Order: sequence, then C-alpha cells, then structure tokens
Amino acid sequence: MDKIRVVIADDHVLVREGLRKLLELDDSIDVITEVGDGQGAINIARKEKPDIILMDVNMPGTNGITATQVIKREFPAIHIIALTIYEDEEVVEMVRAGVSAYVLKDVAGNELIDTIHRVRNGEIIIHPRVANRLVKELTRNEKKEDEVKLTKREKDVLALLVKGSSNKDMADTLFISEKTVKNHLTSIFRKLNVKDRTQAAVYALKNDIVAYEEDQA
Repeated sequence: MDKIRVVIADDHVLVREGLRKLLELDDSIDVITEVGDGQGAINIARKEKPDIILMDVNMPGTNGITATQVIKREFPAIHIIALTIYEDEEVVEMVRAGVSAYVLKDVAGNELIDTIHRVRNGEIIIHPRVANRLVKELTRNEKKEDEVKLTKREKDVLALLVKGSSNKDMADTLFISEKTVKNHLTSIFRKLNVKDRTQAAVYALKNDIVAYEEDQA
C-alpha cells in the first residue's frame, strides 16, 4: 500500500519538528513538507495534493479555517486534521469548513498516528473534549428532530458513522454492499440537511439519535 502523504501546517517551528519526528516513526507515513501558515498550506496543497494536512487552527495571516475552506473547495479528496490547544468556538468553524478530525495538541502520539490512519480510511474523529461543544454549537441550518424521519437501517448506518466506521466496516457489519451504504449516507445527509459525515455525526449526538462513545475518538 502506498504511504500516506502528510503535510504539517503550523506556525511554531518546534511543533512542526516534533510532529515530523513523531510521524516518521511510522513507516507508512511520509511527511512531504512543513509550512508555517495557511497560505503555505494552500500553496502546497495545489502543488503536491497530499493525502492529509495537519492544520493548526490559529496561524498568522491566512489562518487554518480559511485555508481549510479553500483547500476543501478546490481539493475535496484531501483530508484535513485540525490541531489546536484550545476547546474554543473555532472548532465549529473548522468542522463547517470540512475537516475530517479535530484533535487537541496534547493528544498522545500513538493516538495522532491512529487518527491519521483512520481519517485516510474515510473515518471521522471527534475528540471527546470538544464533542460537547460541537453538540451545543453546531446547530445552524439543522432541521428539528421531529422533522426528520430516518428508517431503521439509516439509523443503523448513522450509529456506525458516529463510532467512526468506514463504509466498508458498515457494509460488513450490516451485511450490505458498500454501494448500499453510500446510498443510505446520501439519504441521511439529505434528511438531516448536512453536508458531510462530521456534521451528520454531530446532529446525531445533539438529538440523542445515537450515544457518543469516548473510546472511539
């Protein structure tokens, strides 16, 4: 299997160096370069088209939110993992911008590496310490719970999505094809009026459709 091509975007040199050394411990990850601001992340995304960008939220000039918006608009296939020190309101903006995971910088090294692999496989990662804030704040453009009519199978798919399951895992668990899983996800997104897996998961948590399990993050 090809190596996971990763770009590190952070304005602190020591943080970038530390992340590079950590990720280089995993032979399946290739850190192709480091950048110090959001515009640099945009430029390298256009040039290299990496698999994943570790994106610091707060950077001078073009910040992580704007950079993520631009990159996801131009290159939807690039996965972005947001990195931050704080559990603040910017988590909501990063989720709306299209990140695949939101991770605090004090996360253990093995957890970050695991997150990279899971994101590469199409999973979403919601850190337990920011999940509650997402549930409370990511409410814009959502339908009321009583307006949403999910089928039992759609609820099954949604529950697995919240747990971070990939489409293949969902298919194996529910004994259906991956194409059927994709069809269910399309229907779920439409009914919930959300754009992606992360927003669907947050909606499910907020409305108690499924329970959040911290050991899955």
